[in-house]
Amino acid sequence: MTDPGHRAAVSVEAYEVRDVPRRHPSFFEPKTFIFGTVLAILGVIIGLELLTRVGITPNSSIIGAVVAIAVARIPLALFKSFGSVPRQNLMQTVISGATFGGANAILLPMGVLWLVGRPELAPIMMLGAFLGLLIDATILYRVFDSKIYPATGLWPSGVATAECLIAGDRGGKRARLLGVGGVMGGVGQLLGVPMDVFGVCWIGNMWALSMLGAGLLVRGYSPNVLGVDIDALYVPHGVMIGAGTVALCQIVFVVARRRLPQSSSGGAAPTSSRDSGRVIGLGFLAFVGAAAIMALLAGLYSEMSAGMLIGFVFFAALAALVSELIVGISAMHAGWFPAFATALIFLVLGMIVGFPPLPLAFLVGFTAATGPAFADMGYDLKAGWILRGGGKYPEFERQGRRQQYFAEIFGVSVAAVVVLLFHGAYFSNDLFPPVDRVFAATIAAGASPALAVSLLIWAVPGALVQLIGGPARQIGILFATGLLINNPVAGWTAMVALVVRAILVRRFGDDVQRPMYVVAGGFIAGSALTSFGAGVVKAR
Repeated sequence: MTDPGHRAAVSVEAYEVRDVPRRHPSFFEPKTFIFGTVLAILGVIIGLELLTRVGITPNSSIIGAVVAIAVARIPLALFKSFGSVPRQNLMQTVISGATFGGANAILLPMGVLWLVGRPELAPIMMLGAFLGLLIDATILYRVFDSKIYPATGLWPSGVATAECLIAGDRGGKRARLLGVGGVMGGVGQLLGVPMDVFGVCWIGNMWALSMLGAGLLVRGYSPNVLGVDIDALYVPHGVMIGAGTVALCQIVFVVARRRLPQSSSGGAAPTSSRDSGRVIGLGFLAFVGAAAIMALLAGLYSEMSAGMLIGFVFFAALAALVSELIVGISAMHAGWFPAFATALIFLVLGMIVGFPPLPLAFLVGFTAATGPAFADMGYDLKAGWILRGGGKYPEFERQGRRQQYFAEIFGVSVAAVVVLLFHGAYFSNDLFPPVDRVFAATIAAGASPALAVSLLIWAVPGALVQLIGGPARQIGILFATGLLINNPVAGWTAMVALVVRAILVRRFGDDVQRPMYVVAGGFIAGSALTSFGAGVVKAR
């Protein structure tokens, strides 16, 4: 679903693998597994601390890449094997899965149960979130490099991670460009300029990112220009509902055509539309099973009639599936994804349907668990796809993708154990992810007929924008994403970056995109590392 007129990731996809081994390194090799365990524990601790104390989780893929490169430079025989780029890719995958999985997808849903006064049910929420994560990761593993989520898609953070590992491996001009971009990204971030956004806009789809920037500006300046906060009227939520509905129909249409996409992977066989449809269908049934287990163990049958309980289970499964698909589309095209805002939308819809407060808490937690890990794993698989030669070696690609899947699942599993052991210490000290308080307050406020009318009205323009843009550009989803995020500085940054990108391409031609992608990877890496360091200092 990429824009056919867009040349995606031209520099990194040209990466040539030297001495392709007959088999991809296994994540379960003793040294790799032990070091991966250490990184997973480190990642989940970093994620929990920053999400609860600062309210953010860093781009842990970049952090993992830097750690892997640093370990490979240790002059001891024990660490010599970590000079392998495929092993470094596995290391950054495991820490990335643990960070996002532990903080955003497991701890966050559990916090909602504490804030609504039912802490004894938090472990059941954790089980539901963990099952959702496993389903989430499995669906993306199966549909990656399909017509819906092609490997040639943009996935900007994955491009940046690959650039870091390539620079560490090859050095030379690419490393110098990446270093310059990294310094600029770090300095800009310290000065309050979101340089990760600047970098994304040099990589991503220009149509989609233009609409993202427009949405950010409209949301940021609506109180001053229009005299009303559009968020208070649930305008962004309505627009996302409309755009998301059309996007879902577009996905169904792509799957229904049942045609194999033309391979752009240099020989690697992409996943067919038929297989994608089957995977998504089975994923929905798996979500139904996970939601049913969660509802029965939590005793939600005492809160609702039998008919409403069945409706709740199917609604929760549909919310989880649609949320991950929307988040995945946004992450692939723009590098930003409205995971928590999407969860809030389904919470509001659940309120309108009439579900009681306790089931609503489980609904929003279950939905919130299935977006971030989906997007994060997409970035990791994109990085791995680049590092394995951009699909030129099909068997090597299949093996590597499978090992990344194992690394992701392991990282998430380690995160689940750590969160289960220590979530009480965080919550007892009033350390909650900030969005948990938004979810709890929304549940307490209840729904109203006026809210339903507002969502319905604003869903219409959202649907029209998405329909006009078509499935390749996803401008409706990205515009709604911008409306859901209150960050006008990011909007201006996006617009300036896109203008600079257009000027450079017009002045120097398409060849300038090669060094631009490398520098953009530096922007994102420098921004991520600076944000991480600042977050650690602030948390302390």
